[in-house]
Amino acid sequence: MKKILTVGVYDMLHIGHILLFKHAKELFPDEECRLIVAVQDGDYILKYKPDTQIVYTTEERLFMVGSVRWVDEVVTYRDVDKDIRDIDFDVFAKGPDQNHPGFQRAVAWCRENGKEVVVIPRTEGISSTFLKHYSKDR
Repeated sequence: MKKILTVGVYDMLHIGHILLFKHAKELFPDEECRLIVAVQDGDYILKYKPDTQIVYTTEERLFMVGSVRWVDEVVTYRDVDKDIRDIDFDVFAKGPDQNHPGFQRAVAWCRENGKEVVVIPRTEGISSTFLKHYSKDR
């Protein structure tokens, strides 16, 4: 069984996130797959981005993500490059925009430790940033 890990904040859960989970789960159509989604801890986000307005608590985001049918397990993370070392997975599925230094270190660790890295394309026309701006304009 392939264990696939993807990570994110998922504060404003939207169709792009749902499709990410679906596409990640379907990466290996001829094998049984387990999708693990790591949700970033809200307190940790605020520690490094104190001006960020988080809509949902960590617990609420864990609940919402865990309610998606393609998700098999939900965990919390703080530092992607450190915390992935404690998660049992085979494939790291990430978005093309997840490329800050922490993700670069996570990808390097994956490659050094025999983990496959897969980039799943974004869903065009939707993002959490778009939704935040859209809701302000209404």
